[in-house]
Amino acid sequence: MARKLALRDALREAMSEEMRRDENVFLIGEEVAQYNGAYKVSKGMLDEFGAKRIIDTPIAELGFAGIGVGAAMNGLRPIVEFMTWNFAVLAFDQIVNNAAKTLSQSAGQYNCPIVFRGPSGSAGQLGQQHSQTFESWMANTPGLKVISCIDPADAKGLLKSAIRDNDPVCFMESEMLYGMEGEVPEGEYLVPIGKAAIRREGTDVTLISYNKMVLVAMEAAEKLEAEGISCEVIDLRTIRPLDRKTIVESVKKTNRAVVIDEAWPFAGVSSEVAYEIQKAAFDYLDAPVIRVNSADTSLGYAPTLVEEYLPNTEKVIRAVKEVAYVK
Repeated sequence: MARKLALRDALREAMSEEMRRDENVFLIGEEVAQYNGAYKVSKGMLDEFGAKRIIDTPIAELGFAGIGVGAAMNGLRPIVEFMTWNFAVLAFDQIVNNAAKTLSQSAGQYNCPIVFRGPSGSAGQLGQQHSQTFESWMANTPGLKVISCIDPADAKGLLKSAIRDNDPVCFMESEMLYGMEGEVPEGEYLVPIGKAAIRREGTDVTLISYNKMVLVAMEAAEKLEAEGISCEVIDLRTIRPLDRKTIVESVKKTNRAVVIDEAWPFAGVSSEVAYEIQKAAFDYLDAPVIRVNSADTSLGYAPTLVEEYLPNTEKVIRAVKEVAYVK
């Protein structure tokens, strides 16, 4: 049986279930307790689990990320919530230099089972310092696992898997979609880390994306279907480890690929995906891989600049027609 849950409720359910299951799991971050979370993801959790397990912090990302890393090294399983990954830049020293390297630097003596989570990417008119996409930054670091998803069922199952994982996991969400509803199975279930999902099957072009750009890809695929172009849509869900097999097998079938990535075009997730396609499926390609990214500049504040900056359905449709040689 399944019921409809908003993304925020699915995330809360995952954390609450894991906290009931394991007393070593706790949540720490800005406004997670008394305020019920900046986006109400942790609503009601303070009442159930108390102030020792749902912990409000000062606005000091480096400090409370460090507390989380130390706790994880000593046998606990922290969930560290950042109000936005833009603010987590201040904590990158702990994430990149400590959490990611604990296992290797200790010669396998210490794990660091910690989840860093919060929203990543643009949310409209929030300005340059609140609209960045950080999946590729984190995925560039050996020792970190990176998840970026929006489907409520996936979010619940992947977050539960992340909390149980013995490695540090960066869990990227979207503040624009916390209210988006989807069917979520009842009862206990996990979604495996490192496995992409085929959201729509097709025969002519493979569209590859993650997070809220999957919605853009799906909308483009629907419009293109009316024009006689069949698109297969892959939701990566996990950025690192990357599900190369699902990507390559799809491209071998469709012979064309477009990668949609909200991040900047230089050295991003889309670059890695395009590389993997040419490496493993070059002989199957009937056209070069095209990437649809945000503009290679900082995001402006005006609505017209936001619209021009971000990938959108029309940009994806143009890219698909280019690889399909449709004028």
